[in-house]
Amino acid sequence: MRFIGITGGVGAGKSAILAHLASKPGIRVMLADEIAHDLMQPGTECFQKLKEKFAGEDIYQPDGSLDRAQLATVIFSDDRKREELNAIVHPAVREYVLQQKEAEERAGKLFLLVLEAALLIEEHYDEICDELWYIYTTEENRRARLKASRGYSDAHVDRIFASQLSEEEYRRHCRVVIDNNGTLEETLTQTEEALRREAYE
Repeated sequence: MRFIGITGGVGAGKSAILAHLASKPGIRVMLADEIAHDLMQPGTECFQKLKEKFAGEDIYQPDGSLDRAQLATVIFSDDRKREELNAIVHPAVREYVLQQKEAEERAGKLFLLVLEAALLIEEHYDEICDELWYIYTTEENRRARLKASRGYSDAHVDRIFASQLSEEEYRRHCRVVIDNNGTLEETLTQTEEALRREAYE
């Protein structure tokens, strides 16, 4: 089993590629954001730590669960708070990922285990992944997607972009680059080429 990490800037269009991979037999896709969401549910250790660290912040739904949109607004406007959140959540996500990797290796049924994470490089997943893939989309296209699909303002997009790695940094760490500026068909053709190469590694 090969363990592949997939990353790219917010709005790069990773979802279509991940859905394509997940539809294939022998491939399991894990999303770090979904793992983090589960680990931050009320009653969990992460939730309790966040409640203590972010006391006084208006980041909760009426039912007591986290308001993820409001939390995102808080952390993308304050570097210190973003670092505090990451220090709580990311070690827990990594521990879960390692547990799943070990379980899948023991089961021996997968060809490929895939992890998508925005902070794949910053959190040093290259240490446990066999290979990193970078989904590249221009900032112009990413901005347009974020404004159209999520209703983000230019100022909010600017804050998100400022918090992420440069294209050069992504390319320096990732062995495979998939250009997602063209059609979906073109993107999936590149994805299939990368998969064929994985089969021979």
